[in-house]
Amino acid sequence: MTEHDIEKMDPEVRRCIENFRQGKPVMVFDSAFRERETDLLWPAFAATPAVMRQLRKDCGGLLFLAVGHDIGEMFGLPFLQDLHTDEDAVKKNPLLGHLMTNDLQYDSRSAFTLSLNHRQTYTGITDKDRALTTRRFGELVDELQKKAATNEECMAALGKEYRTPGHIPLCRESVQGLKTRQGHTELAVSIARLAGLPACTIGAEMLQPDGDSALPVEEARRYAKKHGIPMVTGADLLKAHAIDSGEPAEKKAKTEE
Repeated sequence: MTEHDIEKMDPEVRRCIENFRQGKPVMVFDSAFRERETDLLWPAFAATPAVMRQLRKDCGGLLFLAVGHDIGEMFGLPFLQDLHTDEDAVKKNPLLGHLMTNDLQYDSRSAFTLSLNHRQTYTGITDKDRALTTRRFGELVDELQKKAATNEECMAALGKEYRTPGHIPLCRESVQGLKTRQGHTELAVSIARLAGLPACTIGAEMLQPDGDSALPVEEARRYAKKHGIPMVTGADLLKAHAIDSGEPAEKKAKTEE
């Protein structure tokens, strides 16, 4: 991705890229054909107690750390769905067989992998603790990628600083990213990639105040305007990545439906 490519993009996408580079938030509405949800997102390196507090108070949905497939491979992060359906695990823990994920209404596979706490946290749930867990994860990924660390080195480094389970659930991008799945995880890490950052994004789903359903996209746009946050859709990001891949934007956008 070059600066020339970015200049061709939609102005709101360019605003998102600039915000992420500066450690500022963006908002993404997935699609009217999927979960119909909007996420409030920050690059992981920018996580502070104030950021976690805003996510917790203004969103109401699950706080999650979206990571790219490349990062999943670095650390060997397993999909929970695979762990929970492992034959030996089911034999040892029969309840897993009864709880098997085979009826998702919005997708064919869950993106959830392990949940983490930094070892320097106390309970791990406070804004301060969750900020440390998130920020340091982003920093660690950057450090390991720059030194081209091996898988063994990456796993050892993660284990030295982190434990599981924890209070920051990680969601892992699908193997081919937006080409095969346009979920919140893929959309969240795609912004980081467009900005030239490690594919680690902290965010939360925005719910209505009563928590009964997702915040309508019109209300999400009003929130974005009020707080000066750029907001894009999944289709916008598909088009932006089509510029980089050389594929027609229309072809990419149709995969969202």
